[in-house]
Amino acid sequence: MAAKKRLYTFYISVLPLMVCSGMVYSVLAIYISELGASKTEIGMIYMTGSAVGALISPMVGRVSDRIGRKPVMAMSMVGFTVAFAAYSLIESALYAFPIQALEGATWAAMGTVASAFIADLAPEKERGWAMGMYERTWFIGWIIGPMLGGYLADTIGFKATLIIGSALTFAGLVVFLLKVGESRVASKAGGYVSPGVAMSAAHSSHTKLPLTSTSRSAHSPHASQ
Repeated sequence: MAAKKRLYTFYISVLPLMVCSGMVYSVLAIYISELGASKTEIGMIYMTGSAVGALISPMVGRVSDRIGRKPVMAMSMVGFTVAFAAYSLIESALYAFPIQALEGATWAAMGTVASAFIADLAPEKERGWAMGMYERTWFIGWIIGPMLGGYLADTIGFKATLIIGSALTFAGLVVFLLKVGESRVASKAGGYVSPGVAMSAAHSSHTKLPLTSTSRSAHSPHASQ
């Protein structure tokens, strides 16, 4: 039950980001076009984000194994908050390239670590359900986001829509930092391990110590005396 509660809190914390991404990506190409980008340039901008994500995904996974899931997830959400706010400040499509590079890195972190986070928390028999709930969170965000983004872009403009999206992501970040704990536990050997692995190691250590003591007693020069 505790694991499910933590998972639901995690889903709630990422929902604003899902809504924001639906808002932004439904209108972003139009916004960049209005900044002067050609159709080919828009394709190249999106390609930049994907290329960066493909390059750093394995690296992000290793970092989360070493320092924990929560710091990497938090950095990802900070990256999204900064990226969406930065879009609202640019006056030339040229500046969308570095922002997309940042987004590619943050999507890589989110995609890699969110799945690992869920796998850490969910019992083995419920991991399919837990990932399904995460996908449902995505779909809910993308049900709300595109319509909201289109409406806001029509009524208050692209830049204000992007700022609202950034604020939503920041709100999710606050919930994540305050309410969602690390999904793994610190290991004495350094780095982090999943709770199940930690419990298994503790149990193994507990059961092996008496055997080790017995073995030493049997081979002690005083044992036969």
